[in-house]
Amino acid sequence: MVRAGLTTERVVRAGAELADEIGFDRVTPSELARRFDVKVASLYSHVKNAHDLRTRIALLALDELADRAAAALAGRAGREALVAFAGVYRDYARAHPGRFAAANLRLDAETAAGSAGVRHAQLMRAILRGYDLAGPDQTHAVRLLGSFFRGFVALEADGGFDHSPPASADSWMRLLDVLDSLLRDWPRP
Repeated sequence: MVRAGLTTERVVRAGAELADEIGFDRVTPSELARRFDVKVASLYSHVKNAHDLRTRIALLALDELADRAAAALAGRAGREALVAFAGVYRDYARAHPGRFAAANLRLDAETAAGSAGVRHAQLMRAILRGYDLAGPDQTHAVRLLGSFFRGFVALEADGGFDHSPPASADSWMRLLDVLDSLLRDWPRP
C-alpha cells in the first residue's frame, strides 16, 4: 500500500484487522508499518505510540461490540435478551479474536469512562430489568454475566473444551439456561 491516504481511522482499522490475524498482543506500530509499506514514523502522525494504537483498537472493538449487542437486544427481554446478548459476544469473539482480546484491554479511568464499555454495562442492566434485579444485586449480576461471557469464550477459543463431550455449543446453551434460571430466582439477602 502507498503512504497517501493514511488516516487515523484507517490505521486503527488496519491494526484491528492485524490483531484478528496475528493476535492483539503481537500488534505493534512496526508490524502495522510493514502492512502499509511505510516507515514507522509515518504512523506517528496518526497514533502516538504502541499504547495509543492498542487503546484505539480496544475502543474500536468496544464500539463494534456495543453496536451489535444493542441491535440484538432491540425488542427482547428476559431469557431471549440474555441469549441474544450472549450470542453477540460469542460470535464476535469467534469472528474477531484479536479485537475481542482488545476489548478486554484495561483502560485508564478517564478513557474507560468515555468508552463504549459504559454502554456494555448499560446493555447488561437492560437485560436484567427483565429479571427484577435492582441495586447491588444488579451490579453483582452484571459482574456474573461479564465473567461468564468472557471466561467461557476465552476457554473455548483456547480449546479448553475440546477434550471431552458434550460439545461446547451444547454447554453454552445449557449454561445460558442455568443463568436464566439463576437470574429469575436470584437469592435475596
